[in-house]
Amino acid sequence: MTSALPSPLHTLDAAQLTSAAMDRRWPKWQTMALLHSLKLPVLNACLITPDHNTTVVRHAVRALSAATGTATLMIRSDGGVEKKKYHRGGNTFPVEEIPARSAGLLAEGRAVILAEPTNRFTNRLTVLIRMDRPSIGRPGSLTMEALGPGYDAADLTRGHIPPQVTAHLDDIDFDHYQPPRWHEWKIIGDRCPGGEDARRQRRLGRLAHQTLTDSGHLAGTADAEHAEAWLRKRGFLQLFAPQPTREALAKRACRLFEDAFLLALSQPNRNWHCLATAFSVFAEPRTVYWDLVDGERKYSVTAPAAARNKEWAS
Repeated sequence: MTSALPSPLHTLDAAQLTSAAMDRRWPKWQTMALLHSLKLPVLNACLITPDHNTTVVRHAVRALSAATGTATLMIRSDGGVEKKKYHRGGNTFPVEEIPARSAGLLAEGRAVILAEPTNRFTNRLTVLIRMDRPSIGRPGSLTMEALGPGYDAADLTRGHIPPQVTAHLDDIDFDHYQPPRWHEWKIIGDRCPGGEDARRQRRLGRLAHQTLTDSGHLAGTADAEHAEAWLRKRGFLQLFAPQPTREALAKRACRLFEDAFLLALSQPNRNWHCLATAFSVFAEPRTVYWDLVDGERKYSVTAPAAARNKEWAS
């Protein structure tokens, strides 16, 4: 039986959010609902499940574009418990292109998440937050990895771009709240000679080979120089500006700790061992949490153990 027509996340009432936050079929949507129910900032979005057709996609496009007042939308997808194949997402397209671009994902049995657009070229701060629960022989900990202006969450989660700054707390018990003192934070910057130039080149290469080609802005043979020229032509100069990442992370560290503790307490899987979430500060300025990943429930049993371990470690 076909499910109800999709509604924007920010229009769902408390009962609908609770239901979505307990539904494990679509983990990204599940955690977006959880984040919104906790009053944490999250993009407005619509979930379109694979049993829907392009008519329903068009309905979702109209509803979300009206709610957000935009003529473009971001496409993400949710495959439930993921297998080896990875589907890149997060690019923004004109609303008239959304049905055609969504059709292939739905045909593969993936849900489509339409979200309000963001400019991934002008972010001010991106933080990957990892929570490790105490276990036998290992204390609990909180780790934050951060990149500054011009980078985005995908650079940390799957772009193999090392963080500019890492903040770490040891001996964290996520079942018993205890605010950290400033001297307990270990904040370490990347001091590798030439590290920032290498990091920037890797970011430009990712933009050229993936983001800008996937969205049709550059041809498939583009390289880092083409991506740099594209950014400079449009005035997206954040990546080439000073990177005050240490100060930006230190300013937000305590609030991010509070949010991480709340997420750990609210996680539906009470037996979790490792959780991760990504946080962005946009140019507006505006802040957004993306997803909450439970390492034990990210991949199916058919996925290689190495892939699961790599995801948990990222």
